[in-house]
Amino acid sequence: MPYPFLLKIAAVTLWRSWRATAVLSFMIVTAVAALVFLSALAVGTNDAMIRNSTGLFSGHIAASGIREADVAQLAMPGVSHVLVRRHLPVILRHNSLIEPVALVGIDPDREQEATALPGKTVAGRYPVAGEAAISISQDTADRLGLAVGDAVTVADGQGVGLKSLTVSGLYRTGITQLDQGMAFCPAAALPAGAASVSAAFFLDADTPLDTTVARYRQRFPAGTFTPWTEFMPDLKQLIDLEYICMAIVVTLVFAIVAVGISCSFLIFTLKNLREHGIMKAMGLEAGETALLLLIQIGLLTIAAAALGTLAGTLTTAVFAHTGIDISTFTSHNQYFAVSGILYPRLTGEALLTPPLVAVVFGLAASIWPIVYIIRKNPADILRNF
Repeated sequence: MPYPFLLKIAAVTLWRSWRATAVLSFMIVTAVAALVFLSALAVGTNDAMIRNSTGLFSGHIAASGIREADVAQLAMPGVSHVLVRRHLPVILRHNSLIEPVALVGIDPDREQEATALPGKTVAGRYPVAGEAAISISQDTADRLGLAVGDAVTVADGQGVGLKSLTVSGLYRTGITQLDQGMAFCPAAALPAGAASVSAAFFLDADTPLDTTVARYRQRFPAGTFTPWTEFMPDLKQLIDLEYICMAIVVTLVFAIVAVGISCSFLIFTLKNLREHGIMKAMGLEAGETALLLLIQIGLLTIAAAALGTLAGTLTTAVFAHTGIDISTFTSHNQYFAVSGILYPRLTGEALLTPPLVAVVFGLAASIWPIVYIIRKNPADILRNF
């Protein structure tokens, strides 16, 4: 039998039983739309965790072992900010209390432009260029009994005083690495000494991370350049785990939907059992009967998946503009230390995976109705009507 004729019969059958078609379509549309949005939300969550973790202080690439002669050549296309920092191990002394810290000499203006750490100041203000000031964590200040405006002595490892700095501000990030054992001052206020040079690189949104790291390693072989995926392996694993969980959710949802489609379409087929018996009596072969049912479910699933994809895309577009604020649930989460707002983002994978899986499982759902009809003898079917 010609394939266009089978396609026409399948379409007419679906149209004639429009109520059943609408119910089955609604189930697929809602599943696809929800999973397209959830996939986009998962991508947006990963973006937020990366943005928060790298934007607080470290950048997308961390470099160490930088030579002073190379500092002026660190800029590269696709890199929005290069923050050069000089680290000097010192001892902070106030009255009889001491605290060893790594004092970091920074460019305050560029740090405020590129990082979120200045926004974590809980008292006072961030240092400004040219002043003999220091920003320390709230925990360090509590141990030393310091407050904003107090003077603190910066000493070397032997306890010899090098300089006196004024506490301009106190900060708290909730990140142990930053809140314990670090302090910041303008580079000009850093005491003389053998300071090591590091750099933090902040990339534009479309700049490939691995390619940029490879370029820096080739250009500056003496330095060590580490992408965030290596110095934050816990975040990398968390993102990978989220993708795995999303794949499991998509599979489970459509496995359940496929069972519903299969059961519903079997009922749908039983409703039209007499017509199938007549067509088989007219010479419709088993393969053609199977193809007819496959076309019916395929048309239904593809059309519903397309509508669901459109609905999910529109929903994502709305929330991608407004954002979803989950700050209440992330106040103690280090991966949301800067902002708790999620912006769903559609990628090719997030957009195409739900409808493709829906079509695959939908076609798999046709197996039961096909087997049932093929095994039926046309004489038995017509005898019962």
